[in-house]
Amino acid sequence: MQGRIIRGVGGFYDVLLPDAETVRCKARGRFRNDGVTPMVGDLVEISRPETGFASMDEILPRANALLRPPVANIDLLVIVLSAGVPKPDLLLADKLLVQALTLKIEPLLVLNKIDDAKQEITDEFLSDYAAFSTLLVSSRTGEGLDALGAALEKHVSCFAGQSAVGKSSLLNALFPELSLETGELSKHTERGKHTTRQAELWPFPCGAVLDTPGFSLFEMSELSQEALNSCYPEFAQAASECRFTGCRHNSEPDCAVKALLVSGKLAKGRYARYLEIQKEIEEKRKHRYD
Repeated sequence: MQGRIIRGVGGFYDVLLPDAETVRCKARGRFRNDGVTPMVGDLVEISRPETGFASMDEILPRANALLRPPVANIDLLVIVLSAGVPKPDLLLADKLLVQALTLKIEPLLVLNKIDDAKQEITDEFLSDYAAFSTLLVSSRTGEGLDALGAALEKHVSCFAGQSAVGKSSLLNALFPELSLETGELSKHTERGKHTTRQAELWPFPCGAVLDTPGFSLFEMSELSQEALNSCYPEFAQAASECRFTGCRHNSEPDCAVKALLVSGKLAKGRYARYLEIQKEIEEKRKHRYD
């Protein structure tokens, strides 16, 4: 029988079958011997003995696998930011965008807590991500929830972002039957407390959605300059007009991307964070054998 892993706890995995039955399985020992770890979202083959736990026999080829959050076979990555507190981490959002686009996963940027937003935060969000699909929402007032629900239909979606940006609150507002635990901000650090402790897939009639633990640190994997540039659609056309092939859009002369920046057609924040990500990737490449 084939199914999809919807959660994993303590070496056991719950697998959702096509008839909506959930079966608890134990992975075969050879996965560990081969250095393969089953992931939530994996499509798997299982067998069921007459007694005891079912066995996970095969992990079918993955369409994609995210590093963080660690999930597989995702169609849509919903990157959630807060318009209030905690302050939106746009560098983390950009790193998640690079991860999604590298794996050919459709990204959707969602600014939550719009009822508590400062205008400059909303303006920066809309300006920086004008090249992508974006939504302004509020789990408290319901603003934008219909559009978000429609975006999730016919997708296997994954919610990702900082702690306390309201991922679980948004899912509760869309799917009240989930009753996911939600957390509060630390009064001292204004950082979120982790309430979602593991990735878990929740099926609904027209798709499925993953709630994942929040995080703040995310190291970039090694990418070529060409692959990194391809994740920035706002300067894709200009990049072909640079004087040098393989231009890094950093210190090279006659760079058409930097000309976009000067003309105001490229958001300064996006460009500054692009340079940060580029530097992190280059440092990782430099020390790969350390």
